[in-house]
Amino acid sequence: MSVARSLLNAWLRRVERPHLARAKDPQRLRRSFELKARLFLHGPRGATREEGTLEHGGRQVPALHVRAREAGEGPVVLYLHGGGYVFGSPRTHAAMLATLSREARCRVVLPDYAKAPDRAFPAAVEDALCAYRALEAEPGGVILGGDSAGGGLALAILGEIVRLGLRRPRGLFAFSPLTDMTFSGASLRENAACDAVLPAERAGEMAEMYLAGHDPADPRASPLFAGFAGAPPVWLCVGDTEILRDDARRMAERLRAQGVEVQLREHHDLPHVWPLFHNVLPEGRATLREVAGWIRSL
Repeated sequence: MSVARSLLNAWLRRVERPHLARAKDPQRLRRSFELKARLFLHGPRGATREEGTLEHGGRQVPALHVRAREAGEGPVVLYLHGGGYVFGSPRTHAAMLATLSREARCRVVLPDYAKAPDRAFPAAVEDALCAYRALEAEPGGVILGGDSAGGGLALAILGEIVRLGLRRPRGLFAFSPLTDMTFSGASLRENAACDAVLPAERAGEMAEMYLAGHDPADPRASPLFAGFAGAPPVWLCVGDTEILRDDARRMAERLRAQGVEVQLREHHDLPHVWPLFHNVLPEGRATLREVAGWIRSL
């Protein structure tokens, strides 16, 4: 493991995790993340960002189209950003996805799906499914992606795609996905003290804000309980010190039990969604290159 990993973990534990533990106002969280992304997260030169709208069945979802100079006309990645369903945006993740666009040589579309508490469950699922339906006829096909809550959202709409009998995407990848809103995984307790980013004590509050009284075991909220028979290949990664470690482990087990081809990468002591820190973290760059190779193999 790199020296950068140790330094980044120390900074995250000292600065970012306490900030997430005490922040109460969603608007302040959103502004803080946007500012830090502009200051610290940078994509490759020549990459373009274009705002647009995805529409299906009369529903419209704002979206950011990201494309590196090296991107071709193959499949499009539909990427759902993380942020606990409360904060984050296509802009906070655009640099990482521009880097992935360069490595995978494909276009990326990031929908700006509904956030809680402004628009609670199932609005985010409906927006994400609308975005997929708007792109499903792409000649090169669609690859779903996401991180954290967005990774769970990607898996949730994959479950809906299978349930509804829609055209399948070519594959799905997720970084540190949140797959179980009942929080029954042992790692939520076992890794509560060592997770570098996520404060375990805020999980229930986030779920309450997002679910607004809905059943946390609903497969659209917790894809761990969804059906995936006939789904395309899935690639997952997670850190062994994350509170969401068991969300990824159990998700991989459920997918395999239903006959889905799964690759799970579990790395030691890397922070939550470490590819986001690709500018300073060699392991982040390596993971983006690995998932890019997996995308090209599809």
